[in-house]
Amino acid sequence: MKAVVLESFGDPEVLQVKEIPEPTPGPDEVIVAVSASALNRADLMQRRGGYPGPKLVYGGETFDIPGMEMSGRVVERGARVTEWNIDDAVMAIVSGGAYAERVAVHERQLLPVPFTVPTRDAAAIPEVFITAWDALVVQGGLTSGRVALVHAGASGVGTAAIQIVEAIGATVVVTTSTGKVEACRALGADHVVDYTTEDFVAAALEFTGGRGIDVVLDVIGGDYLERNIDALATKGTIVQVGAMGSGSASFTLGKLLYKRARLIGTVLRARPLEEKAAISRQFGREMLPLFDQGLLSPVIDRHFSIDDVVDAHRYMESNANVGKILLDI
Repeated sequence: MKAVVLESFGDPEVLQVKEIPEPTPGPDEVIVAVSASALNRADLMQRRGGYPGPKLVYGGETFDIPGMEMSGRVVERGARVTEWNIDDAVMAIVSGGAYAERVAVHERQLLPVPFTVPTRDAAAIPEVFITAWDALVVQGGLTSGRVALVHAGASGVGTAAIQIVEAIGATVVVTTSTGKVEACRALGADHVVDYTTEDFVAAALEFTGGRGIDVVLDVIGGDYLERNIDALATKGTIVQVGAMGSGSASFTLGKLLYKRARLIGTVLRARPLEEKAAISRQFGREMLPLFDQGLLSPVIDRHFSIDDVVDAHRYMESNANVGKILLDI
């Protein structure tokens, strides 16, 4: 099969498209013929050597293949698989290996592709929608009538978060750059802060009448942390899901204590199988029907061919995209 393989770390040019053996399913796994995968910031970090993915053994050889989410159709089932049939349209978060024509996935990590979404476009759903929903709702406790602050509103996670907040009846303030303000508004953001010209703390406090934000979803890190605390309401929550700005941060502990606030760090890749399966299934029950109801929809900036994976990574590093970048397999 064709796959994108890492044999060294560095700039996008280290990504190599090669022919390698196909995976074989374990007893509880299915093999999915991948229609598309989607790029994530974690893929860029993995390519640079900063976020190791799993070592995949195919045909007795070990490979480092990026890709944390995909969509496609079931083509083979393990001996104990009962939930999926051949040719079912599915999507999933995986620990790695999705930049390939075939991937093995535990049956309990798979979700059905919504009827209203083309199979190849569904690759834009799993990682960002589950990440945003898990951070804001499951861990952050966001509910109807409360206010969320979402940084990088035009990113994959950001565009998913805007829709989720609106769908549950909460209010969302987002930060973004000048060229992406209108895109965030069009998705339903209640207030958009252009971080190049505005202070998001002042904007958030003004928007909430001085009360502050209930849940902050942050992918930036660094000096945003203390400013997030400043923008936070009493008993608010900050959920840190990334560190695009800096992985190091310092803040005044007294501010966190005074507000009786919570700071939560979270990732999906490092979770054990049971946790990944549980959160995927909960998302399937509670949020997946909203796609067919027209309340949620994947936001796709553009598609690249797997043969153009180097260009796809360069494009993501340019920060020009609004929503997801897909890799057609």
